[in-house]
Amino acid sequence: MSVAGEAVKFSNIDASTSAFSLRGGRYAVAVVATFGGGSVKLQALGPDGSTYLSVASGSDFTAAGFAVVDLPPGKYRLTIATATAVYASVVRIP
Repeated sequence: MSVAGEAVKFSNIDASTSAFSLRGGRYAVAVVATFGGGSVKLQALGPDGSTYLSVASGSDFTAAGFAVVDLPPGKYRLTIATATAVYASVVRIP
């Protein structure tokens, strides 16, 4: 994983990520993987401080894709279900 101020990138992962912080705003989310019926979801930490919630239908991937989402500041993670060789990025759009 590499983190640069307004971007989070993951290379060749096959397990859900640890939480990462985003400062909020408009973000481009891109995912490429071997899905095999699996999924990759961008999720936000919910108001209870322990439950992760999918942020938008456009950021739940079952095939390679790209989405633009508006996000509030907070903690996020990528949740991976059976997908492998996942390459993903969450990059703030200036």
